[in-house]
Amino acid sequence: METSSSDDGGDPAAASNLRIVLFSVFLSIIFLLIAINNAKHRGTTDLVVSKKLWQPKKVVQPVVIAKPVKKKKKIYLTFDDGPNKGTQNVLDILQQENVPATFFIVGEHVFMSKEQAATWDSLLQAKNIELCNHSYTHANGHYQKFYKNPGGVVKDIERAKEKILPDNYIVRAPGRNCWRIDSLHFTDIKKSKAAIDSLQTAGFIVMGWDLEWHYDPKTFILKTSADEMLKQVDSLFAKNKTRLLDNLVLRAHDQVYKTSADSQQLREFVQKLKQKDEYELSMVNSYPAIKTFDSLKKKSDSMH
Repeated sequence: METSSSDDGGDPAAASNLRIVLFSVFLSIIFLLIAINNAKHRGTTDLVVSKKLWQPKKVVQPVVIAKPVKKKKKIYLTFDDGPNKGTQNVLDILQQENVPATFFIVGEHVFMSKEQAATWDSLLQAKNIELCNHSYTHANGHYQKFYKNPGGVVKDIERAKEKILPDNYIVRAPGRNCWRIDSLHFTDIKKSKAAIDSLQTAGFIVMGWDLEWHYDPKTFILKTSADEMLKQVDSLFAKNKTRLLDNLVLRAHDQVYKTSADSQQLREFVQKLKQKDEYELSMVNSYPAIKTFDSLKKKSDSMH
């Protein structure tokens, strides 16, 4: 009995089909891996793009360049010869407008009447007000005779200091526009020079003025309106015609402002100065030459 068999161990057709199936599976795996890889790459790209699309924009802060602060020009309102009939009106205006000022006081006027004594008390209690020495007798109205005696001038000023202003050494010479502040020297009438020099030697600071608000000496009525005075102030600054650059000392007489009309001119002048941003009102103790003198004096005193 014969048994049939194959030499190659199987059906050739079946083996060929198996190879085709295996190759198809292999290709499918390859395509699947490629698809997965592409999907991963596409997802990462989308994520990156998404982040870029939704990332908040950086806010660029503008560069702010600070403007230099413009230095203001200083004005020193000063009033001579008080206390007298117009002093309280001047003081009321200054306090109501809240501006600083300096009164140059005549010593004997403090004691001449009850009204003047009361006004003196008001000045002492006022805020933002400076009181300086304007002599004791105001030369008794005889200026030439007064300044012929330098020693007598010093004694008169010292008497006012002793009686009413023991802690103040800023002086305005009666009837004279003179300056003695450290190296700042000026004498309007040369015959008065020796007397003014004597005041400086005695330790006093002598302050004059750059601009005066003039009045009629007979009627005590102002010759110049508030608007005209403001124009003069502007002009002096524009032409650099003040004793120290950007500093203007204005002299007025408080007896002029005993009338309501002239008092109103003073109020309008002060209000208009306040409205001008380039100006600053100050007391004379902040005048640059005086501040420098004070600093050097304190330094000298500490060394001794």
